[in-house]
Amino acid sequence: MTIYVRTFPPRGRRWAEWREQAERSLAVNVRDDGEAYVLTAFVPGVKAEDLKIQVVDDTVVIEGHYPKEEQEYLLCELPAGSFQRVLRLPAPLDADAVEATLSNGVLTLRLPKAASLRPKTIQVKAR
Repeated sequence: MTIYVRTFPPRGRRWAEWREQAERSLAVNVRDDGEAYVLTAFVPGVKAEDLKIQVVDDTVVIEGHYPKEEQEYLLCELPAGSFQRVLRLPAPLDADAVEATLSNGVLTLRLPKAASLRPKTIQVKAR
């Protein structure tokens, strides 16, 4: 287990700057299911057409825009505005086979590993 410790907000940055960046970042979970990586992210209020996903080699770029309401709030913690997340995964990906779904505010990407990295079963023939 790795534990990362950082100050809150990070040293040398004002609270408002840190909060603005935190609002515009995209938290994700990534797991390895053997043949592919499965990435999930919460994107509440974001429509499928407002998301742009690019895959090149071992890098995934997710861009989008959280809806921004011009209202006055007593407390405003939900993200608003544009966001971008760049992730570099441990292995090259098969960009042509990537699947993306958006359901109930949850973005799920299935990112298959390149064919050269998938395990292959070799049939042994007896003579």
